[in-house]
Amino acid sequence: MGDVLIGIDAGTSVIKSIAFDLAGRQLAAASLPNHYETVAGSGAEQDLARTWKDTAATLRLLAEQVPDLAARTAAVAVTGQGDGTWLIDSGGEPVGKGWLWLDARAAALVEELRAREDVDRVRFGQTGSGLAACQQGPQLRLIGRTEPERLERAATAFHCKDWLYFRLTGIRASDPSEACFTFGDFRKRAYSDEAIDILGLSRLKRLLPPIVDGATATHELSSAAAAETGLKAGTPVVLGYVDVVCTALGAGLVDAASRPGCSIVGSTGMHMRLAKDHADVVLNDDRTGYTMCLPGSGAYAQMQSNMAATLNIDWVLGLAAGVLASEGIMRKPGDMIAQIDRWIASSAPASLLYQPYVSEAGERGPFIDANARAGFIGLSSRHGFGDLVRSVFEGLAFAGRDCYAAMGPIPAEVRLSGGAARSTALRRILGAVLGAGIRTSRREEAGAAGAAMIAAVSIGLYGSVEDCVAEWVTPLLGEVEAPDEELAAIYRATYPAYVEARQALVPVWRSMAAARGLS
Repeated sequence: MGDVLIGIDAGTSVIKSIAFDLAGRQLAAASLPNHYETVAGSGAEQDLARTWKDTAATLRLLAEQVPDLAARTAAVAVTGQGDGTWLIDSGGEPVGKGWLWLDARAAALVEELRAREDVDRVRFGQTGSGLAACQQGPQLRLIGRTEPERLERAATAFHCKDWLYFRLTGIRASDPSEACFTFGDFRKRAYSDEAIDILGLSRLKRLLPPIVDGATATHELSSAAAAETGLKAGTPVVLGYVDVVCTALGAGLVDAASRPGCSIVGSTGMHMRLAKDHADVVLNDDRTGYTMCLPGSGAYAQMQSNMAATLNIDWVLGLAAGVLASEGIMRKPGDMIAQIDRWIASSAPASLLYQPYVSEAGERGPFIDANARAGFIGLSSRHGFGDLVRSVFEGLAFAGRDCYAAMGPIPAEVRLSGGAARSTALRRILGAVLGAGIRTSRREEAGAAGAAMIAAVSIGLYGSVEDCVAEWVTPLLGEVEAPDEELAAIYRATYPAYVEARQALVPVWRSMAAARGLS
């Protein structure tokens, strides 16, 4: 057996291939920017062939850093961005471009389906997951209405990681997490004919690939993929779970003793609690959130996801960059990150409310509304740019609390991952808003690490996921950062107004959406 595990994480922004030793230490990383395009009608699409080409290129780049990588690789595991619809034909060729989780074209259809409350409640009870425009079910139904010839040509409906697994192995498959929250019964970890029928997709069940659990099954790297990646044909390849599950594994969600929460603050915000079995899953009356199978056990990650997280930070920093550019001073938003703590220190807490619904796709957790939009409440002439920045960070934290509140009691400890976890300001504000201790990890690439952990179990290096967590995750966790009680008191008093504001604005968002449709 080789002494290197490779985790591939094909995200929305970046495609990465990361090499780890068998004890979980990161050896090297290679990445390329991901490419997708926005299209008319709130669409977002990605070229399948280019995605595979870029992924293969990251593996070749990794080999430039790790001597004799091909011979040393014990297994390759792949994860990637969730939701979306990536169609291929019987010969394995793409049928058009992939629809991403950012795509909101199915929003009106989702409203139709959710309006049938009694029926959708049955579907929700089986999948444990709310219906949203980003999901494959509504997207397939919309493609059937608008481009029926595409579905006639298609033989298999993939998600991003499934497509890459197919290119690596020639096997058509999806994993238990993504298959079940979209089309399945989470208790049985299998497709549900009833859930599929409620979505109006019974005749398209032929498109759904078999469910393969990467924690117990591998397939071999094909000769064609070996030629493109530089790895050895026959190398074991593992289909990881969806990227949020893999990131949760790498960040420390699987801890039966502490039962922590886990928040991933990236382009989108994911907030999770550990459910020890299907009876421990808490389903809410609003039919929102996701229930995702965890590998290697009967446990689940129950999650709520707010559509836009760091996208809000990028937006507010971009405003400053634009003003400076108008005066001939060129600054990238990233150049101003160092100023964030200064701006926040110069502003008062909770002097504004910001609703972080900046995505064109609206919001999906803990409520579903494709019309939802971002906004400031309480602006006056005394407010400056620092107040706006602080309010954006507070808005992200309030959205996180909103998500946790829909899943039951807020965990006493939340483990934080994602690029924004490095921000001292965000950790302090989030901890105070949640009233929870915040703990981060020295693990830089939690998603790729989580995929590699599944591979480590699959090829027998560890007897269980929990055994792997003890060596790969626990030693890298930092100290718990206790919440600032004075700040927490301010935010406890402010949070009800945050919820009341987003509830009151629903008809305003609807009216504005109708007006946009006329322009």
